[in-house]
Amino acid sequence: MKNLIIILGCFSMLLFNTSCRKKTINLGKEISFESQENISYGKDPEQKMDLYIPKNNSTSKSDVFIMIHGGGWRGGEKSNLSFFTLSMMKKFPNHIFANINYRLASTSRFAIPNQTDDINNALLYLEKTLHYKPKFILLGNSAGGHLSMLYAYKFDQDKKVKAVINIVGPSDLSDPNFKTYSDYSFVEKHLVDPKSLSSNVSMMNFASPTHWITQTSAPTLSYNGNSDQVIPLSQKEILDSLLNKNKIINGSFEFNGGHLDWDKENNASFLMTKIDAFLKKIDHKKPSETNSEGWK
Repeated sequence: MKNLIIILGCFSMLLFNTSCRKKTINLGKEISFESQENISYGKDPEQKMDLYIPKNNSTSKSDVFIMIHGGGWRGGEKSNLSFFTLSMMKKFPNHIFANINYRLASTSRFAIPNQTDDINNALLYLEKTLHYKPKFILLGNSAGGHLSMLYAYKFDQDKKVKAVINIVGPSDLSDPNFKTYSDYSFVEKHLVDPKSLSSNVSMMNFASPTHWITQTSAPTLSYNGNSDQVIPLSQKEILDSLLNKNKIINGSFEFNGGHLDWDKENNASFLMTKIDAFLKKIDHKKPSETNSEGWK
């Protein structure tokens, strides 16, 4: 933990010390990554990523974690997930990690499709940079969890996404319990560009990951707070039900705390253990297996 804190301190110096931008990160026990910060994956200044590639696994075509921050679609930044990304790198030393920023929404700029396009652009950039087509694991918290699910279920036409890790993200925006969200009026007016809608799909359905779940959707692991005042547990129940109905490998767990408590040390450690088990479950899945209802 002390080493991670020291490394994170280097992250905070990036604005002042360009020597931190491309370096080797040593996490102990022969775990090291080559890192490069603030890589542009698009023309907009907000389209930046931090990329971490294992140094001792250069011959392997590793899966890639895409870390997607929260912030209500119009706030937050990749640095919010820097420390958790480092913890994940230590837990998954043979994986590549990309911690991304995306174009934030405002009253004059819609979140969708800009933000789902940004995820797609990040994936395309990584395929070009890595010189192979990896499988991607989308991991997002809050709005990032929502975007991870929405991209995987609706926009991932080529099935590049191996799994989704949804942390306190809303899955059904039409859920009456979600209407208590403090910024719900922004969601109604500025989440989706009306030009993206077809005549037979409402805005709330279009923006709801659950609306797009099919039997080919990506396996999904969810993590929800039992006292979350932002994302009600009814969201978990709706998501679990539809994933099970469509025979998608899935799992969901609750932690003690509210919306921002998922990355506290005990909760984060528990989550990483479950992610590890979940990915192994996917990797060992036989072609004849279809449903993981009740997976724990």
